Amino acid sequence: MFNKGDKVSVLDEDLTGFVVKVVGDIITIEDANGFEMDFNKRELVLINNEADLKSKSFLNTSFNEVLKEKEVPKKKTSVKKKAKERYQPTMEVDLHIHQLTDKTQMSNHDMLTLQLDTARRQLDFAIRKRIQKVVFIHGVGQGVLKTELEYLFGRYNNVKYYDANFQKYGLGATEVYIFQNVNPD
Repeated sequence: MFNKGDKVSVLDEDLTGFVVKVVGDIITIEDANGFEMDFNKRELVLINNEADLKSKSFLNTSFNEVLKEKEVPKKKTSVKKKAKERYQPTMEVDLHIHQLTDKTQMSNHDMLTLQLDTARRQLDFAIRKRIQKVVFIHGVGQGVLKTELEYLFGRYNNVKYYDANFQKYGLGATEVYIFQNVNPD
């Protein structure tokens, strides 16, 4: 039903993207920001054109039809996720210098500044887009970048940070949890 390159919309979310991979019932889509996300094929709707998407919305449905549909009790079906999948981070940021620039000649200060600026931008992006978990991959090294990242994260009121999953990242990553409902007082 879904093919690579198809434009799709996610049910129950304001999210559209293009199919980049199909493995069985799991469809990987890439959104407008370049993030890849996996969904079950039942969670997606194929968009042939924008008018098609509007026709599938309830805007063209009468109020009585909606009420009639709500009156019939239906057994709720939920997509079961394994506990491990529920708690997987939704965004990873690799701060290794070779991932950020092609320049070969940089001072240590310039490298650290680039890495910290990237981390700050990505954290601000995650807060704006309401992404709850971000893993910053910094490597082990001498711990300078990790210390600076902890100082940066400590300046945000709405985040907590801790070592990321050891089995997946070893000692070279920090996970940031972003609290979504914090009053900006």
